[in-house]
Amino acid sequence: MKHYLQFNDLSADEYTYLFERAALIKKKFKAYEKHHPLVDRTLAMIFEKASTRTRVSFEAGMYQLGGSVVHLTTGDSQLGRAEPIEDSAKVISRMVDLVMIRTYEQTKIESFAAHSRVPVINGLTNEFHPCQILADIFTFIEHRGSIQGKTVAWVGDGNNMANTWLQAAALLGFKVHVSTPRGYEVDEKLAGATAGSNQFFSDPLEACKGADLVTTDVWTSMGYEAENEERKKAFADWCVDAEMMAAAKPDALFMHCLPAHRGEEVEADVIDGPQSVVWDEAENRMHAQKALMEYLLLGKVA
Repeated sequence: MKHYLQFNDLSADEYTYLFERAALIKKKFKAYEKHHPLVDRTLAMIFEKASTRTRVSFEAGMYQLGGSVVHLTTGDSQLGRAEPIEDSAKVISRMVDLVMIRTYEQTKIESFAAHSRVPVINGLTNEFHPCQILADIFTFIEHRGSIQGKTVAWVGDGNNMANTWLQAAALLGFKVHVSTPRGYEVDEKLAGATAGSNQFFSDPLEACKGADLVTTDVWTSMGYEAENEERKKAFADWCVDAEMMAAAKPDALFMHCLPAHRGEEVEADVIDGPQSVVWDEAENRMHAQKALMEYLLLGKVA
């Protein structure tokens, strides 16, 4: 049994399979071909952090795979409050086949997984967002081919997305240029950053030079709303604009995990411009996660 709690829980070979499988599953979806490998399987989704894309992509995806879904919110589950996380894991995992959790501390999901009888997927924690990077890389492959040897520019907060990009770069053989304001740097130890797969820049424009992909996220992630005004001042120069995109390669893509605030972390003419693939990226959460759920429950399918 495998869990998917951070990006490096799977190997490079497993990702090669998942990207190929996601492409096949998406092709079937577009052709209205039924693909029901998970008939009679149930996914439990536990949300301590609200979500639009995570809920819709997992719920719709599981139904499209022929399975069913149980949706639990903070009030329904209260991980670690109404009862110990270990007890919740032991009970829930006896009743379903797969669990997706979107919560705050990574330690919560790790504790749940340690006591679960079924695979557990990280739908987002403060530290990591592996499903989003899975979808982002799949989207890059769709548009530009292999990401190996390419350069990704991360502009903005040193958050869970940045951490996961660093993990992915070390595992899949590409480079990440990271530019964050002072005081909002990536925790290199947490991300497991390795020399040669990343480079850090104080100037976001320099980080974008020669990049194959420029990507960012909101300046204030969920749970940090009290810092919003302070962050707006600190991040003022980290808005992805036309100048940054011009510094990247001519065919560079732009991505954003959404929701986006036009005029803050990205200018409208970038996110709505011809280099932006954010809508493909958003849809691909569903297809990539379908491949992931199928793999965690069935292994490699011939």
